[in-house]
Amino acid sequence: MNIPSLKEQARKLKLHTLTVYFAARDPDMPVLVRFLAILVAAYALSPIDLIPDFIPVLGYLDDLIIVPLGLALIIRLTPAKVIESAQLKAAQSAEKPVSYAAAAFCILVWLAVAYFCARWVFVLYNN
Repeated sequence: MNIPSLKEQARKLKLHTLTVYFAARDPDMPVLVRFLAILVAAYALSPIDLIPDFIPVLGYLDDLIIVPLGLALIIRLTPAKVIESAQLKAAQSAEKPVSYAAAAFCILVWLAVAYFCARWVFVLYNN
């Protein structure tokens, strides 16, 4: 596999994840499928895996198999009109530009908060 192919696969996975996210928020989504979507999302975001990531190859293999299969199952079980609506929302959301200025501002705010917290702790313990 080459790098452009991997980037395309990552883009598709992101788009499918966004589709499932928007579908799970739709009121027409069946309750059982919504619950399954929450489980797959929780597994994808959880630091606890079936096979720990520190085990070479196998550690990441479960993430590379379970999450895409779970997403595919959710998409297959979701009503077509819900999927169509969710895919439109996901495509619109994925096309939104990234604001590097806003990201830089947030980072600067967090750095300022960390600085003042560290300064406060330093003054507190030196008195």
